[in-house]
Amino acid sequence: MQLSPTLAWLVDAASDVPRVDRLLAELGAHLVADGVPLAAGALTLEVPHPLIARRTWLWRAESGEVIEALGFAPGGLAPDPPSDAGRRWLRDIAGGEMHEDVVGRPDGPLLGWIGPRPFAAHEIDQLHQAARFAATPLALLAARATLRATLDAYLGKRSAERVLAAPLRRDLGETIQAALLYADLRSFTILSETNPPADVIAALDAWFDRIAGAVHAFGGEVLKFIGDGVLAIFPVVDTDRRRSCDSALRAASAAKAGMAHLNEERRGQGLPPLAFGAALHLGEMLWGNIGAANRLDFTAIGPAVNLVSRLEGLCKPLGQTVLISGALAAETDMPLVTLGMHPLRGIAAPCEAFALPET
Repeated sequence: MQLSPTLAWLVDAASDVPRVDRLLAELGAHLVADGVPLAAGALTLEVPHPLIARRTWLWRAESGEVIEALGFAPGGLAPDPPSDAGRRWLRDIAGGEMHEDVVGRPDGPLLGWIGPRPFAAHEIDQLHQAARFAATPLALLAARATLRATLDAYLGKRSAERVLAAPLRRDLGETIQAALLYADLRSFTILSETNPPADVIAALDAWFDRIAGAVHAFGGEVLKFIGDGVLAIFPVVDTDRRRSCDSALRAASAAKAGMAHLNEERRGQGLPPLAFGAALHLGEMLWGNIGAANRLDFTAIGPAVNLVSRLEGLCKPLGQTVLISGALAAETDMPLVTLGMHPLRGIAAPCEAFALPET
């Protein structure tokens, strides 16, 4: 049996398409070339992600444009499921009249097509055949998306890219320069010993939302959650140290404001406020794999990491929420308050410390 050009492409080349949006666009174009009258198409995949439940790509035949709609998990950020938004978008394309054919399972990939007129029986057969032959390339793309989403959730976007791009060996890493942020909660031991585990987890999650949210909002990346602590980096790109340092300072200020708002909510619920300390530093670190021969961790190590964690330990004795090292302070024009030189445990040279101005 001779395959149509669309089915031959799905067998021979579709598995090499790197992204879901391109697969949808190219499949739609092949179907149009094979004589199927299409105005638009949609492809929905389930996605393992802390916030996103599913992703839907919407293709417009006239322009070849593909846009994406996200369906958020319960408690997420979007009340409107992508299927509803997508159907409205497709309905607009079809001029208010929809002639629709959807192939797939509710728990798997869903392919939907919109035509300017009702599909003939042989055209419906073409669409169903295309969906059958698309199952393998879609499964490959779904597996890649699952792997990437999982690594992004556990490692962060930049670290996930490094892990995917390099062999799984512990002797691989690179030295990078970055602004570092290290922060942890105050009196966490007392909190964990005097509250039920569920309340402790809720407090930790609320704290991590504020600090990690601030880091990500200003272009940084959380490398580690260490107990009640957070290690984050703002890598220096194209030797632009000032940009990384300013981003780290803005993230620290945003986290401080976010925690103040959280503590207002906690007081209203009769809960004690959560105090934290954070330190910022600029330096070099080794960013890569460490660990045992068959159990690796992707992390950052080096003197800069040691210094920022020791500097954070001065927050409480100096009565400050955020401390900034002299190395980072030298790279910014943002106003800071000098606190003088201070010895740090395990660090040979004393460190000049700065604080954020009171606002």
